[in-house]
Amino acid sequence: MGPSSSSGFYLSRAVALLLAGLAAALLLALAVLSALYGHCARVAPSELRNCGVPDAGPSRSSEQGESPPARKPGPTREPAVAVTPDKWLPPGPWDHLRLPSWLVPLHYELELWPRLRPDQLSPPELRFTGRVNITLRCTVATALLLLHSLFLDCDRAEVRGPLSPGTADATVGHLPVNNVWFALDMQYLVLELREALQPGSLYELQLSFSGLAYQNTREGLFLNVYTDQGERRALLASQMEPTFARNVFPCFDEPALKATFNITIIHHPGYVALSNMPKLGQSEKEDVNGNKWTVTTFYTTPRMPTYLAAFVICDYEHVNRTERGKEIRIWARKDAIANGNADFALNITGPIFSFLEDLFNISYPLPKTDIIALPTFDNRAMENWGLLIFDESLLLLQPDDRLTEKETVISHIVSHEIGHQWFGNLVTMCWWNNIWLNEGFASYFELGVISYFNPKLPGNEVFFSNILHDVLREDHALASRAVSMKVENFTETNEINELFDSFTYNKGASMARMLSSFLNESVFISALKSYLDTFSYSNAEQDDLWRHFQMAIDDQSKIVLPATVKSIMDSWTHQSGFPVITLNVSTGVMKQEPFFLGKVKNQTLLTHNNTWIVPILWMKNGTTQSLVWLDKSSRLFPEMQVSDSDHDWVILNVNMTGYYRVNYDKLGWKKLNQQLEKDPKAIPVIHRLQLIDDAFSLSKNNYIEIETALDLTKYLAEEDEIIVWHAVLVNLLPRNFVADVNNYDIYPLLKKYLLKRFISIWNIYSTIIRENVAALQGDYLALISLENFFGAVCFLGLEDCLQLSRELFKSWMNHPENEIPYPIKTVILCYGIALGSDKEWDFLLSIYTNNTKEEEKIQLIYAMSCSKDPWILNRFMEYAISTSPFNFNDTNIIEVVAASEVGRYVAKDFLVNNWQAVSERYGTQSLVTLMYIIGRTISTDLQIMELQQFFSPMLEEHQKLTIHAKLQTIKNENLKNKNQSAKIAAWLRKNT
Repeated sequence: MGPSSSSGFYLSRAVALLLAGLAAALLLALAVLSALYGHCARVAPSELRNCGVPDAGPSRSSEQGESPPARKPGPTREPAVAVTPDKWLPPGPWDHLRLPSWLVPLHYELELWPRLRPDQLSPPELRFTGRVNITLRCTVATALLLLHSLFLDCDRAEVRGPLSPGTADATVGHLPVNNVWFALDMQYLVLELREALQPGSLYELQLSFSGLAYQNTREGLFLNVYTDQGERRALLASQMEPTFARNVFPCFDEPALKATFNITIIHHPGYVALSNMPKLGQSEKEDVNGNKWTVTTFYTTPRMPTYLAAFVICDYEHVNRTERGKEIRIWARKDAIANGNADFALNITGPIFSFLEDLFNISYPLPKTDIIALPTFDNRAMENWGLLIFDESLLLLQPDDRLTEKETVISHIVSHEIGHQWFGNLVTMCWWNNIWLNEGFASYFELGVISYFNPKLPGNEVFFSNILHDVLREDHALASRAVSMKVENFTETNEINELFDSFTYNKGASMARMLSSFLNESVFISALKSYLDTFSYSNAEQDDLWRHFQMAIDDQSKIVLPATVKSIMDSWTHQSGFPVITLNVSTGVMKQEPFFLGKVKNQTLLTHNNTWIVPILWMKNGTTQSLVWLDKSSRLFPEMQVSDSDHDWVILNVNMTGYYRVNYDKLGWKKLNQQLEKDPKAIPVIHRLQLIDDAFSLSKNNYIEIETALDLTKYLAEEDEIIVWHAVLVNLLPRNFVADVNNYDIYPLLKKYLLKRFISIWNIYSTIIRENVAALQGDYLALISLENFFGAVCFLGLEDCLQLSRELFKSWMNHPENEIPYPIKTVILCYGIALGSDKEWDFLLSIYTNNTKEEEKIQLIYAMSCSKDPWILNRFMEYAISTSPFNFNDTNIIEVVAASEVGRYVAKDFLVNNWQAVSERYGTQSLVTLMYIIGRTISTDLQIMELQQFFSPMLEEHQKLTIHAKLQTIKNENLKNKNQSAKIAAWLRKNT
């Protein structure tokens, strides 16, 4: 995003000063305007915009692949333009985040002319100009036009109309524009007309504008500078979602204001231009300096929101194929195309489109799909209709990626973005408060797609690992927000950007999965077909979706629900958090309560009175039982009681399809422990995962004792599923365990307890690594779990693990072609350095110096911090702050060193004489961060005082005022952990 000085529709400072003399007259005029138009601010958008009611389908031209060429703007007429700073504005519609509903855009004729040239690649910014003609329908008489515009200069503004029906080019009038100004807070361009637009009439708004594209942002139009075929090159691309179309052209930048687009891009002849639709034609244009430019026009788009408009200007190659008569092209750097890096993505894209077309019985409506891999797109992807944009790390497959999870990751993300062609592009949410309707369903179906093409993939375990695990750890009753929020909760544009989080993606996907589980696949898909068909090319609210599910339920008799679909699902989407379901297997009584982080007594009664309507899928003795519902705070289920038999046990939440955690009474946990120790395979893998994850989370947050969770680990000698081990180790050996002095007492006990249980699974995977590492290819769960597993085994001192680390590091050091297996490379590099000398460290530094891949360089930096030799770590930090030939980029080496066990003390000593150099290199805030890292184990007020005294000469006064509270928080958390650690140690002594 450009600097703030470039924002807004402002004239030069000199002109602004001249205009300041007219302030009194201007205030009077605005007061009059306020009296004339102020009533409009009181009309809520929902009263005027009939969002959620299906509209007409796409235009005939877009369905048949035909479209008229782009119309050219009419003759230029300069309106009277004035500058109105925000502090002078009376109350008005420009104070509201939502546009007023007076105008509905129908069509955009958009021309963009970025001045990107192959011989001018050094500037960090690039100027572009453009023209846009917007056909509008007026719904309420108004002499005010509001639309979005940000960081653009408006050079011309005209309004023509009313347009004659059926002859869009013909006008019967011209409405003078009295004033044009910019309302910064809500990012509006405001036009004041001499006379009002009339309801029911069509008009054409004509604007000319200019702006800047930058390298250091991914909003609106932006630059990528990269290397291809040994040469430095540049491309221009766009990212409009959620609110960045207004950075590129003035527009009605809300998802419900769909329109068709005729797009024209003017570009250097050496580049290719891409947009949503196929190329319609090309011509040549000459600028005032005699330079020739290519004018590329594109067919008319279907009706779509502004956030899906997409543009790319690049010097790329592509590979292509045809799927059901429609062309698919993957664009990438010429080197990548030549090396076949785009072939995997090309081969999976067509079948994914076909699968989803068949699933929903709705054909993909565009005649082509371009997918482009950008060198830099901040590790994300965007689903623009007809022109999908990816970070190349998420689309291109390298030859050495075969032993990584990369194939699966690419498959997931491609499936997600293609899923958006139906959820989001074809049917769009009315506003951003329901963005989960886009992202949640795209996230849910990405796994369905992958499972269809790879039936052996353990779908439940993958969903848990990729989606459910993280969001359950983040969500709680007092979480920041629900999945679906009220529109009136939003007051600022940046709040929209914050919606793209784990609640939207992961909790949204979990909602879709839970809904599917208590219906069935047939009813679930039938309802979605109806929903997608009804609202194609239009917009929908969450309630529209629930209505179509209710229709599907009402059309059959097999599934009986305890309430309407809306009542059930609103209980999940309209409140934050999730419930803990507790079953007393002695009595059969089941109850629900909200999940709190660090629950305290009576917290539920004090802060949370709501309940959920909870679907309970359950199994008894390994057999799945009929679905039941917990639709109030507690209910009796006699069928869930267990006998004294050793074979009697119950598990709730089959396949973890419900979005909740499960607790049991002591007998319930005891029965499950007995079954695990007797025959763990009788309990499916997903439920062994569930038991571990639920139990440790519940114990951490005061729902059960830690001993109950630890009891579940006794059987682990018989556990051969690495994903279950991964869950155990995440809880018993968290990342901060290694450097936490409070865990010194636990370490020998945990080592003794775990190492004898590691033996079986260690033998499996160490043999694979030594003898047949290729066997890991395609084993997604192993590939994502091995790093954590190997790191834990080496940390606990298993000699075979340490020896394997030495072997692999030495083999790679002596013969670089003997690559360390990727899944455990981070661990092997770290232990190769920790167990080695300066010889290994210097070798790694030389590898770092000659490496150009940023991800690998960061991996090497962290490995170099694993040294146990204080003098090596001290030299490392000296290199970082000196003018040494080693460039460590922006990675704060001092922080990296301080995070290690030995490095904490070395870094503290290093700061005594070097804190000023550290401050100059990394900024004064880095010293505050270092204090928190070095003080991460404090547990007394004396330690806090000593730490503050140590850092006092280094910190500025305002920093000193804020650190004490943070250190107290760290101390309190450590005291809590210390109490937990004492309980764990006592349990380990008893069970080792």
